Amino acid sequence: MNQRELGTSGVEVSEIGFGAWVVGTDWWGDRSRQQAIDMVQHALDQGVTYFDTGDVYGHGDSEKLIGEALAEHRDEVTVSTKVGYDFYNNPQAGHGELPKRIDGEWIREALDNSLDRLDMDYVDMLMLHNANADEVGADVLATLDDLRDEGKIESIGWALGPSIGWLADGDAAVQNEFDAVQTVFNMFEQVPGQHFIDTIRELDADTSVIARVPHSSGLLNEQVTPDTELGEGDHRAHRPTEWYETGWEKVDNVRFLERPEHGDGERASGDGERTMAQAALQWLLYNDEVASVTPTFRTTDDVDEWAGAPATPALSDEEYERVQGLYRDNFGVDRDDGMDQLRSSVDGEDLDESGMAPADD
Repeated sequence: MNQRELGTSGVEVSEIGFGAWVVGTDWWGDRSRQQAIDMVQHALDQGVTYFDTGDVYGHGDSEKLIGEALAEHRDEVTVSTKVGYDFYNNPQAGHGELPKRIDGEWIREALDNSLDRLDMDYVDMLMLHNANADEVGADVLATLDDLRDEGKIESIGWALGPSIGWLADGDAAVQNEFDAVQTVFNMFEQVPGQHFIDTIRELDADTSVIARVPHSSGLLNEQVTPDTELGEGDHRAHRPTEWYETGWEKVDNVRFLERPEHGDGERASGDGERTMAQAALQWLLYNDEVASVTPTFRTTDDVDEWAGAPATPALSDEEYERVQGLYRDNFGVDRDDGMDQLRSSVDGEDLDESGMAPADD
């Protein structure tokens, strides 16, 4: 597994990271606590050393589980957590968003609670969870600097979402020299991730990108097909039907990225073979600014395949540019995908005002 640095922080992360939201909630399927711990440890065995959790995931359960699973491996791993939601005083209503709190006092208090649950003295990165740009003022920035000086955090990040927009917030992360910005980013959903890469290059900034939802909610790993019935509690069910229908057409148009399997059915393992799911990860890693990609591991088979992606052939310049050409033409799909209301934190205004829009708009 290759390692990449978060900005110039000195903190290194594995190119494939483990998004621990999957073990903190039941939104991606039920599993026992031991099964979740086993999956985390299996990921470590497969070379994954970056583990990304958050205090709101399971209202602290994800942090407790990560702390337990990695207790004997603290010096071998990079751990990040997120703060910014007040789940202590507010019940979770389904998949709804909880009230946020982004201020210096809260960040310090929430981090201390996270460290207690993780049973760690520090985290390698602390991320502000879905913070708005106007919430991150001098008080917040000073607190983050103080926490770094105190040795409680090694680097700082800004996690964007839950929708796909949040343009101003990601730009603020780059302009304020955060070590990382985390965003939804995949070959089908390139806005605003590609914009952040362009901004980093234009400003010669040191911010790294951490890409989440790299498989476009099950399309590019082909775990959601026309025959798939998403359960009511499945987090991916929030995507409209039109989005999946247009997505399946797009997948067929990028199959040139696949490399054949062995004749005996073995999956690609670095000898010139590459699955669609692995190609989707390699498409992101083509950009040096992308430090780590955090797919949603649901099983150990997922871990085996996706953690092996960096050992498969990297995308050639020609392959990458072919994908980008297809993206500019919406992969040949000429109909609406039903995603307009999910693309931005402010109903599309941030993207519209910038002059940017997804390829199919």
